[in-house]
Formats: sequence, structure tokens, C-alpha cells
Amino acid sequence: MIKSARIVSTGSYLPGEPLTNETLESILGPLSPELLEQVQVERRHWLVNPITGEYHETNSDMAAKAAKQALELANIDPNDVDLLVLSTASPDYPLPPMVTLVQEKLGLRRCATLEVRSGCCGTVEALDVARLYLERGIYQTAIVIGSEAISPLLAPQFLGKDPSSLRARDRLNIYSFGDGAAAMVLTATEDEPGFVGSAMACVGGNKKPGMIIPGGGTNALLTTLDQKKACLMELKVDFTNSGKFTPHVLNEALVDVLKRSSTTAESIDLCFLPEGNAGYLRSEIEHSHLQTSEWVVLGDKIFENLSLVSNTGSAAVPLALDYAWKTGKLKSGDRIMLLAIETSKWLYAGIVLDWSAEPCAANNWN
Repeated sequence: MIKSARIVSTGSYLPGEPLTNETLESILGPLSPELLEQVQVERRHWLVNPITGEYHETNSDMAAKAAKQALELANIDPNDVDLLVLSTASPDYPLPPMVTLVQEKLGLRRCATLEVRSGCCGTVEALDVARLYLERGIYQTAIVIGSEAISPLLAPQFLGKDPSSLRARDRLNIYSFGDGAAAMVLTATEDEPGFVGSAMACVGGNKKPGMIIPGGGTNALLTTLDQKKACLMELKVDFTNSGKFTPHVLNEALVDVLKRSSTTAESIDLCFLPEGNAGYLRSEIEHSHLQTSEWVVLGDKIFENLSLVSNTGSAAVPLALDYAWKTGKLKSGDRIMLLAIETSKWLYAGIVLDWSAEPCAANNWN
């Protein structure tokens, strides 16, 4: 018997105290008003101390803390979890998979695990995989986690350096990203609304990556080059091409998700477009002459919390969802769309689902 999968709770974790733009300016130097407006970030959280370079915790620590909070809010014992799916682009190690480290920190001796190595799209893909397992009746309770530790890739760019030596594009990168984790608890049911439809694709098969973390892999050329540098891993972002091509990816994503979900923009109550897409990218869509009637309908329904957390890769979608649920903006009965795009190789992933979780008892956020 085909079951339905539903999200019953979410949880989140942000490391340390928030770093404001003013704090970063005192450490890195200022970002021009034009670039600061493009970034759209007011604060971010790092697990790396920006002054000393000391690590507070690890990516798997953050992921486990977010998962534990989600389980507590769902009133579910960790031992009831039989599927754990995690997405990250910044794992603790290449091996073992970070999801297995999170399993250990949750105290689970045995559990089905799966890790998606991706950025912004990864958690939506992970959520889609988890719900399919639950709908088929193979597993009963799942946790889906998106977690990123990006500050370790940023800190070497400025630690011990004269702020005046930093290029504007380096500052733009550092101001844009943060760390964090968020989790979703899913259960299989036979009488609750659940997932309506989904879509995912890579549409950059003939394009250069818009984002890359070149160190730490097995590519011989990159490994040779990285060994000559003090920093073995870093984050490189092509902001110029991202601005040009991302609106096209986002538009293709919206059309595909609505079609595969057999639904319309009018039926959507909240559309989660994390990482600033709600402002900057909608403007780019209009400038690219891609503004469709669907985007007009969704205009006031788009939700994100970029200014509070910054760009957080895999954590972006679940952090926005967690924020909406805990602050009462997301209500039982709402039909929502999770729509994520990723410039690494120009991916998108989207899901439409009917939200049925009860209001969050915590009624607050971080």
C-alpha cells in the first residue's frame, strides 16, 4: 500500500553569536554600498572565530544539533529514526560520509544513511529521496538535514592579512556566506496530506561551473596546484555569470516543478526561494524579460530569510522553512513550494507539498 509522507517538525542550529556587517567591516574593511545591497545580508553565523581562526565546532556537530531539536519538537525518540539523509558541500572529511558521523552523534547504532554532495539544491533532493522511501513503506521515520560549514573556506582568505590587500570580489565572497544547519522530520502516514510533486535537473551540462571548491578532491591537476598553497580548500564563485544565467535556471525550474506537480502558481500559499532570490533574482528575471504570469502571481508569496543567516548552501531551504514554521508564517493546510537553484553546475530542485504540521510549540527562532 502506497503511503503518504509528511513533515511533522523542523529544527535548526546557527553557531556562535551573529556577525553583523559592521563587525566584518572592522575586520575585513568595508564593502561598497552597491555590493552590500547586492549581498542583502545583515548578519551571518560562523563556526570559525574571525579574529583568531579558532573552530568552535564541526559541521557534523551542527547537523546533529539541528536534528536533535527537530526530534524534540516532534516528540520522537531518536531510536525511532530508520532513515537519515543529509546534504552538504562542506563535509568534515571526504570519508567517512558525514551523515554517519551525525548518526553516531544521535546515538543510533543502526540506521539507513544517504549523503547528497551538493549545495543549495541538495536538501530538496534529499527530501525528495526520503519521502519516496517513506511512501513506498520501506521506512517509517526519516530525518533530512542540510548543513554547511563555509567559514573554514573563507577564513584563510583574510586571516593574518592586511585588510587593504583584499580585493573587492574577495570581500564580496566573505560577506555573502555563513554556516548553519536545519533538519526536517518526516513520518509515513495513510491519512494525512503530503507531497504533491517534484522536479530536479542539471541544466549546465555545457557550461563552466559557477561555483567550485577545488581543493580536497582527487583531480591530479587541482591537487598539484593546491599543494603549493597554504589553503588547501577555498570557495570560488563566479558572481558575474551567476547573475546572468541564474534567472534562466530559476525560470526553467518553476515551469518544470509546476508541471510535474500538476498544479498552478495560484494554488501555492508560500514559495520558499532562499538565499535572496526573492529580491535580487526576481529583479534579474524581470531584466532578462523572463517575467511570466506565474512570477506575478507568486510575487507576494515568496519567502526567504537571507538577511538573518546569509548564503548557507544546503542549509538554506530548511533554515527558511524552520523560520517560517516557528514564527507562525507557515500554517497547517498551506500548500508550499520549495524551489532551490545552485550555480555549482547550474542545478535546480523543487517540491510542492501540503503542510500539515501543527503550530510549533517553541514559537520562536534561534
